[in-house]
Amino acid sequence: MLTQKRKIGNLGEDVAEKYLKSKGYRILERNYRQKWGEIDIVAKFKNDVIFVEVKSRKSGADFMPAQNVTFHKQQRLIRAAHSWLKENKIVDGTPWQIDVVVVEIDYFLNKAKVEHLRNCVWM
Repeated sequence: MLTQKRKIGNLGEDVAEKYLKSKGYRILERNYRQKWGEIDIVAKFKNDVIFVEVKSRKSGADFMPAQNVTFHKQQRLIRAAHSWLKENKIVDGTPWQIDVVVVEIDYFLNKAKVEHLRNCVWM
């Protein structure tokens, strides 16, 4: 049985994927996992590989989900991104970045607000 937190997370990832596709991104993979890190969405935009961390919250929640992308989480994202690039034999020098997509879900209005923070994790 899924927890309420996981349900919100899954819905947020679905909304983020739909948003990215509407902006011209091609989704390559979802929920890439290694024991040292996870990436919610891997996408391609033009010639760049984009790794996306999705942070979701219910409308009215009193915290900012992007703040949960701590230094430790950023290091795990970077390590997972390197693993994904190596496993998928992406040519060295291919541009890539890590974005955060924040999804605020309003169940009452059946809407979601999306904020896309581009290239916000640095090596």
